[in-house]
Amino acid sequence: MSGPLGTAPRLPSPLLEAVDQRFARHGVRLLLKRDDLIHPDLVGNKWRKLTPNLAAAAGRTLVTFGGAYSNHLRATAAAGRLLGLPTLGVVRGQELAGRPLNPSLARCAADGMRLHFVDRSTYRRKTEPETLAEILRATGTEDAYVVPEGGSNALAVRGCRTLGEELRGHGVDVAALACATGGTLAGLAAGLAPDQRALGIPVLKGGFLGAETESLQSAAFGGRRGTWSLDDRFTFGGYARTTPGLDAFAEDFGQRHGLPVERLYVAKMLYGLVALTEEDAFPRGTTVAAVITGAPFPAVGAAPQAASR
Repeated sequence: MSGPLGTAPRLPSPLLEAVDQRFARHGVRLLLKRDDLIHPDLVGNKWRKLTPNLAAAAGRTLVTFGGAYSNHLRATAAAGRLLGLPTLGVVRGQELAGRPLNPSLARCAADGMRLHFVDRSTYRRKTEPETLAEILRATGTEDAYVVPEGGSNALAVRGCRTLGEELRGHGVDVAALACATGGTLAGLAAGLAPDQRALGIPVLKGGFLGAETESLQSAAFGGRRGTWSLDDRFTFGGYARTTPGLDAFAEDFGQRHGLPVERLYVAKMLYGLVALTEEDAFPRGTTVAAVITGAPFPAVGAAPQAASR
């Protein structure tokens, strides 16, 4: 049955085996948790994180934050279009007068999101009450419902707990996903069975994600939940950065498995899993579920969709 977002979510998302000799020769079984197939507009973990916050917004303008290539901004804009909900995206960095928006922000604008650019210093202070209040005053959104950058808050973490619950009872030992703000990892780990563990592959540099994930679990559940760890060796230079080698890997993986591989998150996670397998980080007999948190986003002229995580 279709809901207010027009298309019924595909839940639980499919869990499919991917036969890949890079894993098989080490005795590792690879499964793909296709969260990218949940909903055509709120792809992947965006469905799990945004829908509880959309309900809490109760028709108010939804204000959120992101960089110039933020998947979260695109997903929020798409949700606003589908629900007729006003959205405002606070974008890190100065708008370049006379220059067209990049494809990511152009997609947001096409979906009706109003964009407000702030300098990087202000953006760093966006969670401080006085700075946030000034941003809301400047944009005329004092009564807005505010969602943090990346969409990760206690509601989102609880929404992502179902991801872990869906992986119970399928022989999965390790559930892996790419991470930016830690919200999906926090919920995933909380939903897994006691004999399962979650592995996060950060896509940002900085080493802050462990503390952020613990903080989110405390806000959502009152303390740390589940078994989880991080491996931060696969950022490829940081957020929104790729290399020719990573692009070639993603193209090859996609051809092997019929999967359009999103570059900024999913490709880094899959690359990390191949590297870890070749390092014998997983004992023989391990079943690894790679969570496909999103898909590449289309050009502005294509059918409107939100992108990955």
